[in-house]
Amino acid sequence: METRLPLYKKLLVMYRIEPGCLGPQGADYVEEFCVFAKKKLKDNHSHCLRWTIKPRYDKTLPELEFQIKNVVLSRDNAAKFMDSFGIDIDAFEEELEESLADLVDAFFER
Repeated sequence: METRLPLYKKLLVMYRIEPGCLGPQGADYVEEFCVFAKKKLKDNHSHCLRWTIKPRYDKTLPELEFQIKNVVLSRDNAAKFMDSFGIDIDAFEEELEESLADLVDAFFER
């Protein structure tokens, strides 16, 4: 059985979706897609992670960001946290990218 962390101790995975990822009219759909994607991703590693999916309107903000208690973590520190739960950050990021691509297809097929 996996140890479930209290919400405040979980690593927040913040992913910012660029409207252009959703096609030429992406700006019309990005907010709705973010809600859709979060619902689909929220159970992934839910024992130690929590999710926020937002539109990326500000290109100066990173696409992927990790936080604990509203403090931004470096990728190395996020990797150490994930590793303590048996999650490889490289594989996690690759799987996330693939999942999001699949979710874009699923979103428009609804």
